[in-house]
Amino acid sequence: MAKEILHTDSAPQAIGPYSQGVRAGGFVFFSGQIPLDPLTGQITGSDCAEQTERVMENISEVLSAANLGFEDVVKTTIFLVDLADFAAVNEVYGRRFSQDPPARSTVEVKGLPRGSRVEIEVVAFCG
Repeated sequence: MAKEILHTDSAPQAIGPYSQGVRAGGFVFFSGQIPLDPLTGQITGSDCAEQTERVMENISEVLSAANLGFEDVVKTTIFLVDLADFAAVNEVYGRRFSQDPPARSTVEVKGLPRGSRVEIEVVAFCG
């Protein structure tokens, strides 16, 4: 099974030794997205809801680079610095997955890169 590395300039560039996404078999595994502005490389959003909006925009861009959309996502993992932000994140996240939402895990973590309050990774099925 060959793997294909995916990349787009429309989403933030990797800030470490990893790929934005990797297609393998019938799936695409996307690296976690934090609320980085793809043009400036800086964190955006003053609260967790605003940061989640940026994260979901970044996810949309990497999905699009793989010719996929939110409807193709089969699994997500949400990392939160504070589970008290769960409702705010859920509201923003839920707008992208209004029908047939993917499986999901949510985990509280001690910290995230660059002081982000939220990070979300997705796995999509591409047939």
